[in-house]
Amino acid sequence: MSRKRTSNLSTEAYPMRLQRFLARAGAASRRGSEDLMTAGRVTVNGVVVTELGSKVRPEHDEVRLDGRLITLRDSHTFLILYKPAGYLTTLDDPQGRPTVCELVPGSEHPGLFPVGRLDYNTTGLLLFTTDGELAHQLLHPRHHVPKRYRALVDGVLSEAKAEQLRQGVELYDGLTVPALVEIGATAPKTLTARERLRASEDRTFSVETTTVWLTITEGRKRQVRRMLTHVGHEVLALEREAFGPLELGDLPQGQWRYLTVEEVAVLREACRL
Repeated sequence: MSRKRTSNLSTEAYPMRLQRFLARAGAASRRGSEDLMTAGRVTVNGVVVTELGSKVRPEHDEVRLDGRLITLRDSHTFLILYKPAGYLTTLDDPQGRPTVCELVPGSEHPGLFPVGRLDYNTTGLLLFTTDGELAHQLLHPRHHVPKRYRALVDGVLSEAKAEQLRQGVELYDGLTVPALVEIGATAPKTLTARERLRASEDRTFSVETTTVWLTITEGRKRQVRRMLTHVGHEVLALEREAFGPLELGDLPQGQWRYLTVEEVAVLREACRL
């Protein structure tokens, strides 16, 4: 097999940026497409292209990812998964751990990928699509697409702590955008004998939990968990109930469904595409 030569194509003769082409074709998100290019996995007319400013003519050039022909789609696939705990939000894992892609029909829809991430132990709504351009828009901070989470936290979350979250809290990566916060019911914990003994000796040991709903418009890593920890409440369980206009509804955990035409339309409207 001959070695592919690496080249930086002219940025003037081609009308569409290569990473945008890859995203529109559903190969990956815009950022993911850039990573594919810099890793040397993308060829144009048999030439490996690594320069992010490179452009292509979709009607003339042959674009391949890992040898597989990539073309623009006339239509895209959209589905939501009710992610269970114990799955990584990634296309594959070198360590062989379970991934969300095992739960959706990726083989039927080449280029299907998750939009954003949910932590390993976080459950809830995870959107998949082959439309990299829309995925990029949905995740871009300027569009402020809301995401609603239901958290079970240790202790009794006070109105004062909730107000801190509504105003924004200072994390290591900066001040958070104000969140919508609704405090739900408190409930007693089921304590072990050791925990009951600790509760009798340590007044700071919490014997209750609180359900709280947070709606955020950012997408920082483990953001909801870090926000609640910042105000003194460990997250015991976390689930994403909504992403923009999409909700889980009665979808069973571990199952997926396609979006309706109406849902895709309102999803596009959510980021003004």
